[in-house]
Amino acid sequence: MDNHSYNFPSDCTPLTNCKSARKPAGSTVVNMGNAGKNPPRDYLLWSLCNTFYVNFCCLGFMALIYSIKARDQKTLGNLQLAQECSDKAKWYNILAAGWNLLIPLLAIVLIVLLLVHLGSSQGSFDFLGEDGFQNFLKLFSW
Repeated sequence: MDNHSYNFPSDCTPLTNCKSARKPAGSTVVNMGNAGKNPPRDYLLWSLCNTFYVNFCCLGFMALIYSIKARDQKTLGNLQLAQECSDKAKWYNILAAGWNLLIPLLAIVLIVLLLVHLGSSQGSFDFLGEDGFQNFLKLFSW
């Protein structure tokens, strides 16, 4: 039998297998993860700043720990646990930033109140005069 006289079925071509040509075309599924959701933030830079600045009661350090945990869980694909760690890091950062702002402000207010009180308790106490700083230091010596 020669090739010119042989009739191929309509769904087969000469160089393909007829069985594979009769199967429906397969589909390819690409898993994009959570394409619609944004991954949770890890607040790592904010945590580092809070850790290296005042770091009252180790709140900045706790924020740093939860920031690293959030980044690790986000990398592993566990977005629910990453979101929980991200929320904890956020609140520790808020508390640490509040304390980091409050402590220097309280120190400034206390120094100003001390200077006002000392200036008014002994008449005109001159802090900016010749012996003002020396007199100020004498107040704290025993």
